[in-house]
Amino acid sequence: SRSSTKAEVVSFTPLTVPSPPARCALRIWYPAATAICHRSRMGQTPTLSLESSLRQFGEVMADIQIGIIMGSQSDWPTMKGAAEILDELDLAYETKIVSAHRTPDRLWDYGTTAVERGLKAIIAGAGGAAHLPGMMASKTRLPVIGVPVETKALSGVDSLYSIVQMPKGYPVATMAVGSAGAPNAALMAAAIVATSNPAVGERLDAWRAALSASIPEVPSDD
Repeated sequence: SRSSTKAEVVSFTPLTVPSPPARCALRIWYPAATAICHRSRMGQTPTLSLESSLRQFGEVMADIQIGIIMGSQSDWPTMKGAAEILDELDLAYETKIVSAHRTPDRLWDYGTTAVERGLKAIIAGAGGAAHLPGMMASKTRLPVIGVPVETKALSGVDSLYSIVQMPKGYPVATMAVGSAGAPNAALMAAAIVATSNPAVGERLDAWRAALSASIPEVPSDD
């Protein structure tokens, strides 16, 4: 029931660009274990009452355009890299554990409702027999971006092959294995959203410019 809803304000370091807005992130947890993330102005998110939490929840749901899903809790340390990039880009997203093998009904529901819920792209991370991205691609026309999670047994090569070798008709945009793959997945998802949202495109351009500016021209001993 909604009575179990709680809210927590979590601070984030804003992206270093000229005159960046000070921001914080509002995360609302529902019993279904979906974490809803949305950005709001610093100072405008006091301790939230249940009523205001539910109102914020409705606003957040309308804004969410990117889904981050993973096969298990153990994938979160990797997939958190995607969430951090989306926070920097001020893009609302949702996160959920969706196991292709252990929660197939959850996968089915997530994929078949993704379009009507307003998502524009889905980032799916999994390791080992990593069937989540491919199965999700079979259930929605939305772009699915796969993140191969590194494994102990085969260092993520098993995850990579499971995701990248999709049959004709069900493409998955496959990223690098591990810690580089999740942030790149978020950047690709943002680029997809930016094709129809100029404001997102401007923030993505600023992020890329800041990255370029952070690279020194000469090496140093420090």
